[in-house]
Amino acid sequence: MDLTGKLLIAMPGMGDPRFEHGVVFICAHGSEGAMGLIVNKPLPRPSFAELLEQLRLRPEAGAAGDMPAPAVLFGGPVETSRGFVLHSPDWSGQTASMAVTPDLSMTATRDILDAMAEGRGPAQALLALGYAGWGPGQLEREILDNGWLTTEGDAALTLDRDHATKWARALRKIGVDPQTLSAAAGRA
Repeated sequence: MDLTGKLLIAMPGMGDPRFEHGVVFICAHGSEGAMGLIVNKPLPRPSFAELLEQLRLRPEAGAAGDMPAPAVLFGGPVETSRGFVLHSPDWSGQTASMAVTPDLSMTATRDILDAMAEGRGPAQALLALGYAGWGPGQLEREILDNGWLTTEGDAALTLDRDHATKWARALRKIGVDPQTLSAAAGRA
């Protein structure tokens, strides 16, 4: 089972408040474990402008045009001072952008922030601080223990700025009414 490019939807009663009502885009999955970004939990601080200022990047006046600055999200509990940009594939960095799916790429280098500050970044992007990581077999066990539902990746849903409804919309995408979802699960 390769979950790269898929979405994980946290089940009620997962037990870890960091993932409660979480939607995670899986960037890499293999025999060594998995890495993903929570795509629906905005941080109150820093804002994108504050982050650029901390990095001593100066946005060019009017460079971003009409594009609103992306929210800065809690990407997960691992390496929370490290940033990851999940973005449309119309931008590729000088160093390393990783195509995760045909519709989504991930870049974890400063050059994308430079480009975004100068108005020449990707058309769509979200910025996450930290990531969610699982050791070998850990994610598979969590899925078997009813901690997560999985669905196909969806660039429009993933990059959408309406973070408050993303969990419910991801559930509806797989035909689950969030109002009827229970924390108790059984096995046949």
